[in-house]
Amino acid sequence: MTDSPSLSVCLDTLFTDDRFIDRIDRCAELGVDGVEFWEPADRPLQAVRERTAATDLTFVGMVGCTTGLTDPDARDQAVAELRSTIETAAAVDCENLIVTSGPECESHGWQTQYDSVVDILNTVAPDAEEAGVMLLLEPLNTAVDHPESFLSRSETGFDIVDEVDSPQVRLLYDVYHQQITEGNIIDTLQENIDRVGHVHIADVPGRNEPGTGELNYERIIEGLEDAGYDGYIGCEFRATGSDSSAVESVLELLGD
Repeated sequence: MTDSPSLSVCLDTLFTDDRFIDRIDRCAELGVDGVEFWEPADRPLQAVRERTAATDLTFVGMVGCTTGLTDPDARDQAVAELRSTIETAAAVDCENLIVTSGPECESHGWQTQYDSVVDILNTVAPDAEEAGVMLLLEPLNTAVDHPESFLSRSETGFDIVDEVDSPQVRLLYDVYHQQITEGNIIDTLQENIDRVGHVHIADVPGRNEPGTGELNYERIIEGLEDAGYDGYIGCEFRATGSDSSAVESVLELLGD
């Protein structure tokens, strides 16, 4: 019997009618394990650290870089931004930084862009290792939400993780994005679970809570548990009704 995954809530998609810092209290009241959000700019990071500590929640993650990784001409800027955000994350006890590839760069071929992503992550991986911060590379679907994204397929993302070969660089597997891009969710997760550092969930279509679309989340979570995954599952969806009820339904799926 393996431990169940833990649950985190994205503060940019749920409880958004509340003041930002108060959303943490809402999550704590429901019994989730952690919180995460997107870009840290203009967020009260020290207040997040203090409130998560006070409510016994984990500061699970935030976005680590807004500079695209695909353009080798922007390499130094991306490296500097990632190093700065790694330092910030360590200072506020944020465990993970979410990193996307950025847009396709028309001035460079596919291999050059791929190599640029690998190079930048290789360069900052020692910084992440020293700080104890995980870098989570996230593929995004190009069919519905992010038509400009270079990295969309999980297979390519796993290849990048393998090339970087750092214990602090893993894939963020977003079930919503990968269902749109490629499907085959359970087999892909189980075959690559050692390279998965975090999982995001939302149903398809609509990016709403599990149970509103075509995905069988009961089986997906069972598949994760069978594979021994005991990391975080992040609720990155917009609820069709009550945010609290939507989160509670996911907690029930996890057996909490």
